[in-house]
Amino acid sequence: SIYGKQFKDENFELKHKKFSLSMANAGKDSNGSQFFITTAETPWLDGGHVVFGKVLNKASKKVVKKIEFFGSKEGNPKAKIVIEKCTCTPVEIAKVEKGSSPSPTH
Repeated sequence: SIYGKQFKDENFELKHKKFSLSMANAGKDSNGSQFFITTAETPWLDGGHVVFGKVLNKASKKVVKKIEFFGSKEGNPKAKIVIEKCTCTPVEIAKVEKGSSPSPTH
């Protein structure tokens, strides 16, 4: 990561809803550059992984669902998946209510 090998958890205010982006880690304060996207509500991850964003539009959600098809229970993909282009859209959030997900203001 840009912060060195690992960095501390920021907060656990946002919950793991469908299409959340969340930090992968190996335990408390062990965040790096890996992340995952949830395809269902995953409340058992709350308090252990930091949610930092979400998939915003219908087309992007469709892509995530297609990628999900190539997953397995063991965690090994059934085929090689390559994301060639990705866009990040900054959103302004005045206040995030506990348990909610971020949403764009425009």
